Amino acid sequence: MASSSGIGNNDELTPLQKHVMFFDINKDGIIYPWETYRGFRKLGRNVFRSLLAAALIHIVTSGKTRPGKWPSPLFPIVIKNIKFGKHGSDSDAYDSEGRFVPEKFEEIFKKYAHQNSESLTSEEVNELLKKNREPKDYFGWLNAMTDWRILFDVGKNKDGILTKEAVRDVYDGTLFEQKAREVAAKKSKEN
Repeated sequence: MASSSGIGNNDELTPLQKHVMFFDINKDGIIYPWETYRGFRKLGRNVFRSLLAAALIHIVTSGKTRPGKWPSPLFPIVIKNIKFGKHGSDSDAYDSEGRFVPEKFEEIFKKYAHQNSESLTSEEVNELLKKNREPKDYFGWLNAMTDWRILFDVGKNKDGILTKEAVRDVYDGTLFEQKAREVAAKKSKEN
Protein backbone atom coordinates (compact mmCIF):
# COMPACT_ATOMS: atom_id res chain seq x y z
CA MET A 1 0.00 0.00 0.00
CA ALA A 2 1.53 3.29 -1.08
CA SER A 3 1.37 6.39 1.06
CA SER A 4 0.37 9.81 -0.26
CA SER A 5 4.07 10.62 -0.62
CA GLY A 6 4.59 8.04 -3.33
CA ILE A 7 6.67 5.96 -0.94
CA GLY A 8 5.33 2.54 -0.07
CA ASN A 9 5.04 1.26 3.47
CA ASN A 10 8.28 0.44 5.25
CA ASP A 11 8.22 -3.21 4.08
CA GLU A 12 8.18 -2.09 0.42
CA LEU A 13 11.12 0.30 0.73
CA THR A 14 14.57 -0.63 -0.45
CA PRO A 15 17.32 -0.67 2.17
CA LEU A 16 18.74 2.54 0.65
CA GLN A 17 15.34 4.24 1.01
CA LYS A 18 15.09 3.02 4.62
CA HIS A 19 18.61 4.37 5.19
CA VAL A 20 17.51 7.94 4.36
CA MET A 21 13.94 7.85 5.78
CA PHE A 22 15.21 8.96 9.19
CA PHE A 23 15.82 12.42 7.73
CA ASP A 24 12.29 12.74 6.31
CA ILE A 25 10.99 14.41 9.46
CA ASN A 26 7.45 15.04 8.16
CA LYS A 27 7.30 11.67 6.31
CA ASP A 28 6.19 13.16 2.98
CA GLY A 29 8.73 11.27 0.85
CA ILE A 30 10.87 14.36 0.29
CA ILE A 31 13.82 15.41 2.43
CA TYR A 32 14.64 19.12 2.60
CA PRO A 33 17.92 20.54 3.94
CA TRP A 34 16.25 21.75 7.14
CA GLU A 35 15.03 18.20 7.79
CA THR A 36 18.53 16.83 7.29
CA TYR A 37 19.83 19.52 9.65
CA ARG A 38 17.24 18.52 12.29
CA GLY A 39 18.11 14.85 11.78
CA PHE A 40 21.80 15.48 12.43
CA ARG A 41 20.94 17.53 15.51
CA LYS A 42 18.85 14.58 16.76
CA LEU A 43 21.98 12.48 16.26
CA GLY A 44 23.85 14.79 18.63
CA ARG A 45 25.90 16.63 16.02
CA ASN A 46 26.63 20.29 16.70
CA VAL A 47 25.10 23.17 14.73
CA PHE A 48 28.11 23.63 12.43
CA ARG A 49 28.44 19.94 11.52
CA SER A 50 24.69 19.64 11.01
CA LEU A 51 24.61 22.67 8.70
CA LEU A 52 27.63 21.47 6.75
CA ALA A 53 26.25 17.93 6.35
CA ALA A 54 22.85 19.21 5.23
CA ALA A 55 24.37 21.60 2.69
CA LEU A 56 26.78 19.05 1.21
CA ILE A 57 24.28 16.21 1.06
CA HIS A 58 21.56 18.28 -0.59
CA ILE A 59 23.80 20.10 -3.06
CA VAL A 60 25.21 16.76 -4.25
CA THR A 61 22.09 14.58 -4.14
CA SER A 62 19.08 16.78 -4.88
CA GLY A 63 19.51 17.14 -8.64
CA LYS A 64 20.05 13.42 -9.08
CA THR A 65 16.83 12.45 -7.31
CA ARG A 66 14.46 15.13 -8.60
CA PRO A 67 12.32 14.47 -11.65
CA GLY A 68 12.60 16.98 -14.46
CA LYS A 69 15.43 19.08 -15.78
CA TRP A 70 15.20 22.22 -13.68
CA PRO A 71 16.95 22.49 -10.32
CA SER A 72 15.00 23.50 -7.25
CA PRO A 73 16.30 26.29 -5.01
CA LEU A 74 15.05 24.23 -2.04
CA PHE A 75 17.38 21.31 -2.90
CA PRO A 76 14.89 18.53 -2.06
CA ILE A 77 15.87 14.86 -2.12
CA VAL A 78 13.10 12.62 -3.45
CA ILE A 79 13.29 9.36 -1.50
CA LYS A 80 11.66 7.15 -4.14
CA ASN A 81 14.50 8.18 -6.50
CA ILE A 82 17.35 7.92 -3.99
CA LYS A 83 18.96 5.10 -6.00
CA PHE A 84 19.96 7.78 -8.54
CA GLY A 85 22.00 9.48 -5.82
CA LYS A 86 24.37 6.51 -5.58
CA HIS A 87 27.94 7.51 -6.38
CA GLY A 88 31.16 5.83 -7.49
CA SER A 89 34.23 4.96 -5.41
CA ASP A 90 32.10 3.31 -2.73
CA SER A 91 31.83 -0.17 -1.23
CA ASP A 92 28.88 -1.15 -3.48
CA ALA A 93 27.00 -2.58 -0.49
CA TYR A 94 23.94 -1.09 -2.21
CA ASP A 95 23.31 -2.14 -5.79
CA SER A 96 22.04 0.18 -8.55
CA GLU A 97 18.45 -0.31 -7.35
CA GLY A 98 19.24 0.48 -3.70
CA ARG A 99 19.12 -3.13 -2.52
CA PHE A 100 21.57 -4.37 0.10
CA VAL A 101 24.31 -6.68 -1.21
CA PRO A 102 25.40 -8.92 1.72
CA GLU A 103 28.50 -10.19 -0.12
CA LYS A 104 29.83 -6.66 -0.61
CA PHE A 105 29.09 -5.85 3.03
CA GLU A 106 31.04 -8.91 4.22
CA GLU A 107 33.86 -8.00 1.83
CA ILE A 108 34.34 -4.70 3.68
CA PHE A 109 35.29 -6.55 6.85
CA LYS A 110 37.25 -9.33 5.16
CA LYS A 111 39.45 -6.78 3.38
CA TYR A 112 39.79 -3.96 5.90
CA ALA A 113 39.07 -5.16 9.46
CA HIS A 114 42.66 -6.04 10.37
CA GLN A 115 42.66 -5.50 14.15
CA ASN A 116 39.28 -7.13 14.78
CA SER A 117 37.15 -8.92 12.16
CA GLU A 118 34.00 -7.42 13.72
CA SER A 119 34.96 -3.73 13.61
CA LEU A 120 36.79 -0.96 11.77
CA THR A 121 39.19 1.62 13.16
CA SER A 122 39.48 5.10 11.68
CA GLU A 123 42.67 4.03 9.89
CA GLU A 124 40.91 0.98 8.42
CA VAL A 125 38.10 3.20 7.12
CA ASN A 126 40.76 5.40 5.50
CA GLU A 127 42.24 2.30 3.83
CA LEU A 128 38.78 1.25 2.60
CA LEU A 129 38.25 4.69 1.09
CA LYS A 130 41.64 4.73 -0.58
CA LYS A 131 41.31 1.22 -2.05
CA ASN A 132 37.76 1.85 -3.36
CA ARG A 133 38.73 4.97 -5.28
CA GLU A 134 37.95 4.74 -8.96
CA PRO A 135 40.53 6.57 -11.13
CA LYS A 136 39.75 10.28 -11.59
CA ASP A 137 36.40 9.94 -9.79
CA TYR A 138 37.08 12.92 -7.53
CA PHE A 139 33.37 13.52 -6.97
CA GLY A 140 32.91 9.89 -5.88
CA TRP A 141 35.97 10.10 -3.63
CA LEU A 142 34.52 13.12 -1.85
CA ASN A 143 31.08 11.52 -1.50
CA ALA A 144 32.47 8.24 -0.18
CA MET A 145 34.71 10.07 2.27
CA THR A 146 31.79 12.19 3.49
CA ASP A 147 29.52 9.14 3.88
CA TRP A 148 32.06 7.05 5.76
CA ARG A 149 33.31 9.90 7.97
CA ILE A 150 29.72 10.73 8.99
CA LEU A 151 29.06 7.03 9.61
CA PHE A 152 32.22 6.70 11.68
CA ASP A 153 31.44 9.85 13.67
CA VAL A 154 27.83 8.85 14.38
CA GLY A 155 28.32 5.08 14.67
CA LYS A 156 31.56 4.60 16.57
CA ASN A 157 31.27 3.08 20.00
CA LYS A 158 32.76 4.34 23.28
CA ASP A 159 36.10 2.73 22.33
CA GLY A 160 36.25 4.79 19.11
CA ILE A 161 35.68 1.89 16.71
CA LEU A 162 32.94 1.22 14.20
CA THR A 163 31.42 -2.20 14.80
CA LYS A 164 30.15 -4.48 12.08
CA GLU A 165 26.73 -4.31 13.71
CA ALA A 166 26.69 -0.50 13.48
CA VAL A 167 27.64 -0.60 9.80
CA ARG A 168 24.95 -3.20 9.12
CA ASP A 169 22.46 -1.02 11.01
CA VAL A 170 23.26 2.00 8.84
CA TYR A 171 22.73 -0.08 5.70
CA ASP A 172 19.34 -1.38 6.88
CA GLY A 173 18.23 2.04 8.11
CA THR A 174 18.09 1.40 11.86
CA LEU A 175 21.30 3.05 13.13
CA PHE A 176 20.06 6.62 12.97
CA GLU A 177 16.87 5.92 14.94
CA GLN A 178 18.88 3.98 17.53
CA LYS A 179 21.46 6.77 17.91
CA ALA A 180 18.75 9.44 18.14
CA ARG A 181 17.11 7.52 20.99
CA GLU A 182 20.49 7.26 22.77
CA VAL A 183 21.11 11.01 22.38
CA ALA A 184 17.58 11.83 23.63
CA ALA A 185 17.99 9.52 26.63
CA LYS A 186 21.34 11.10 27.49
CA LYS A 187 19.86 14.61 27.24
CA SER A 188 16.91 13.68 29.49
CA LYS A 189 19.31 12.28 32.11
CA GLU A 190 21.27 15.55 32.06
CA ASN A 191 18.11 17.59 32.62
